Amino acid sequence: MKKKALLVALLSWAVLNVFDPIAAGNDALRKALTFHASFDRVVDADFAAGSKQLYTATSYKKREDAKPGLHHPDVHLAAGAGRFGGALRFAKKNTKAVYYSAEKNVAYQPSDWNGTVSFWLSLDPETDLEPGYCDPIQVTDEDYNDAALWVDFTKDDKPRHFRLGVFGDLKTWNPQNLPPDKNPDFLRRLVVVQKTPFARGRWTHVVVTHKALGGSQGGVAKLYLNGALQGATPVISEPFGWNLDRAAIRLGVNYVGLFDDLAVFNRELSAQEVKALHQLKDGVKSLKP
Repeated sequence: MKKKALLVALLSWAVLNVFDPIAAGNDALRKALTFHASFDRVVDADFAAGSKQLYTATSYKKREDAKPGLHHPDVHLAAGAGRFGGALRFAKKNTKAVYYSAEKNVAYQPSDWNGTVSFWLSLDPETDLEPGYCDPIQVTDEDYNDAALWVDFTKDDKPRHFRLGVFGDLKTWNPQNLPPDKNPDFLRRLVVVQKTPFARGRWTHVVVTHKALGGSQGGVAKLYLNGALQGATPVISEPFGWNLDRAAIRLGVNYVGLFDDLAVFNRELSAQEVKALHQLKDGVKSLKP
């Protein structure tokens, strides 16, 4: 009987320690991670499959003057102000280019492109943002409507809506280059959240997942807030062609507020994984061994 009891105890220990579902889930997230910027001590990334450097330029159309580092009087590291440690604070409407290179940091491929982008925001959209659209993040090589993924706050709605936009090559989906607000093909690609959780002094977790963009059957993207699915785009059928030399993870386009814990993964995370990511006690740095 003593041997049987010992065997049961050993088996129980093995199940608890070898088949820990939380540890297994974190390991899967860790293996999929390609980029992480915690903003705890420096603006450069903590981990990157490509370049870790943050760049600043006059604008995205004039990137020939880009410099490594943060060279912006109204954007700075805010120690202790983040969801986890420090954060980037955009004190005034940002009209400059503040970005990381997307090459290798984003697992882009021209066909069947999969991935996930995760970050945290703290702001009151109604009082902090200045007039006009505001895109806390854009991932593109050209513009918001040309082979791009982004989230934005609308300019005219009261309260402002929060949207996910996903657009392939402009010449394919919008050959006449019609203005967005008068183009049904633009509007139908959006995921729109009318009642949002954003507030000053409160952190909101934003996650965008995407699967099979640029593929022969088309792809789909999803928007999550605080671990909960808000909606999915229709099938996006056009190609996504990038010039990797220009592809960038653009931060805080016209944004005012706090931005923290940016992470990029090389595949579409499941709904369960997005919830697990949202619940990490110390953010994405919890995934590191």
